[in-house]
Amino acid sequence: MLTTQIDNFVTYLNLQKRASPLTSVSYKNDLKQFSDFLASESTKLSLSQITYNHIRGFMAQLMSTGLSPRSVNRKLSSLKSFFKYLVKNQVIKVNPAQKVQGPKTPKKLPVFMDEGQTEKIFTSFAFKDGFEGVRDKLLIDILYQTGIRRAELLGLKEADADIFNLQLKVLGKRNKERVIPFSLQLKRNLEEYLNVKKQLNLHNPFLLVTLKNRQVNESYINKIVKEVLGAVTTNKKKSPHVLRHTFATHLLNNGADINAVKELLGHANLSATQIYTHNTIEKLKRTYKQAHPRSGN
Repeated sequence: MLTTQIDNFVTYLNLQKRASPLTSVSYKNDLKQFSDFLASESTKLSLSQITYNHIRGFMAQLMSTGLSPRSVNRKLSSLKSFFKYLVKNQVIKVNPAQKVQGPKTPKKLPVFMDEGQTEKIFTSFAFKDGFEGVRDKLLIDILYQTGIRRAELLGLKEADADIFNLQLKVLGKRNKERVIPFSLQLKRNLEEYLNVKKQLNLHNPFLLVTLKNRQVNESYINKIVKEVLGAVTTNKKKSPHVLRHTFATHLLNNGADINAVKELLGHANLSATQIYTHNTIEKLKRTYKQAHPRSGN
């Protein structure tokens, strides 16, 4: 019964909520893990017999394996959404996860690169020759110049790039569409890539493709970003999201309005964008300490 309802829930996410494939897979994996936990801990339970104690036990087991509080909270969020769906569809009467609180997570400032490091990517990093090098340079340039998420980059099609008006149409979370402007330099990189793509008869409508005319996957994006960032920064974290953090931080450091940055990032709430102001404040503190006569230096 639980397995059937999990499948129904994932179908609901795909068809009605229009969740991204990555989101649907994450939900399904989290719920399958909870189902396995119940199977190992007790006799077969009906859905209405699952209580908050079972959910708390699941969380305790996750914590005991060393899983981070952030990851535990993500799995709890999956459970809350699943049981909320069951209540809505009158499968159960009470959401057992509703009042369960997750572990506290330490607030971490976003990891980002300074402007000198990002400049090195485009002035001194040696991309491959030919189509793959042109594509990989464009991949990095889009992530840094637009701040889009990895899943949003994967979903880009050629038609989403308006080269004449210098803007990119992006489909973000909750199927919300936004338009992001880009520079003349990115325009030149786009034109070069699209010309080479056309010459090789790669007619896949998705923007970023392989030499076999297949859409690039998330693993490849991770690989290229890690390779490029590894050449210009000593930061331990080298992921597409670092370029998103860098995009937002550089905009704010150079005087961009925070509400404009919020719209560019596709954040639903301003609070999600405000975390980048901490980086800006830290920069101001360093400047003050270095320059003010009474700063104590």
